[in-house]
Amino acid sequence: MAEAGNFSNAHFMTVAEVAEVMRVSKMTVYRLVHAGELPAVRFGRSYRVPEAAVEEYLRTARVDGASETA
Repeated sequence: MAEAGNFSNAHFMTVAEVAEVMRVSKMTVYRLVHAGELPAVRFGRSYRVPEAAVEEYLRTARVDGASETA
């Protein structure tokens, strides 16, 4: 992500864009943001998520070995 305090090169995504990339609902993205699992910046009444944060979240996301259907 951009250096602390230097956001000149940072690219932000809307919640809808994040949801589309992650193939989840917007509500799921809001839950991740409010839980602190996905960093976001609030602009007025909307949130923007740094593109690098989405990439990092997806890179570190993993599935536990247990299957929910078994």
